[in-house]
Amino acid sequence: MKVGLITADPGHPVLAAVTRLLTPEHEVVHLDPEHEVVQLDPEGMRPGSEGACPGPEGRAGRGPADVYLLKARTPRALALAARLEECGAPVLNSVAATSRCQDRVEMAELARAAGLPFARTVGVTTPRELAAAGEPPVPLVIKSRYSRRHDLVARADSAVRLRALAADWLEEPVVVQEFTANSGWDHKLWVVAGRLFAGLRRSELSPEGRGGTLPLPVAELPAAWVAAVLRVGEVFGLEVYGVDVLDAGGGAPLIVDINAFPGIRGQAGAPEALAELALRTAMRNEGKASEVAWQ
Repeated sequence: MKVGLITADPGHPVLAAVTRLLTPEHEVVHLDPEHEVVQLDPEGMRPGSEGACPGPEGRAGRGPADVYLLKARTPRALALAARLEECGAPVLNSVAATSRCQDRVEMAELARAAGLPFARTVGVTTPRELAAAGEPPVPLVIKSRYSRRHDLVARADSAVRLRALAADWLEEPVVVQEFTANSGWDHKLWVVAGRLFAGLRRSELSPEGRGGTLPLPVAELPAAWVAAVLRVGEVFGLEVYGVDVLDAGGGAPLIVDINAFPGIRGQAGAPEALAELALRTAMRNEGKASEVAWQ
């Protein structure tokens, strides 16, 4: 099998671990979406037609991989993955599922419409609009509307703080969530093909900084949390995803963010689950019935 990694960083810990598991029995190739040049057939891409579909490392003649892992979520990465899907290649997560996690307004609307306990999220033009409104009535969490690396996540309790954010993020489209009092720790929950992993990490709003991720046994999670996180995959069509959950009081979960294909760093068994998912998807795409088990 040939597994393609759509990422600018194939050395990312979870991807590097997956590569070690798959090779040398299988081939792993890397497509950097920021530099990949895709030549299209002038009559449109035709699945199975030589040279019509993008291949590994920009060489269309080698043909597409049997499955692609879409780790990058930039516009160029999504465009490349969409072309691969049009050629008949399976992509994990699909472009449609990944896109549902990009716009935090649409993310919240979809989640809440499905009955998920997602924080109320309101879109705002820019931090400058918030600052112009004066003193916030309650503490606010302000985030970039469009999810990406190094996006804005900040707490604002005063007009002074809002003006500072407006100065630093002048034209950034943002969303607002009402701050929920909590322990200061985010519950980081990850899912790979229905298998749940968990950890604790200081909130991005913590003055102490985020620090490392602490272990959190999945068996200690309330059943309602597990059900909500697994339901996210069904609603969004995701196979590999992360959910940030706060304890909203009384053990009730409050989802504050959803990420397609997160880092899942330091989680024992996650690379194996991801490698198994990739091979199962490739085999299923070829019409083969096969179970993959890692020892």
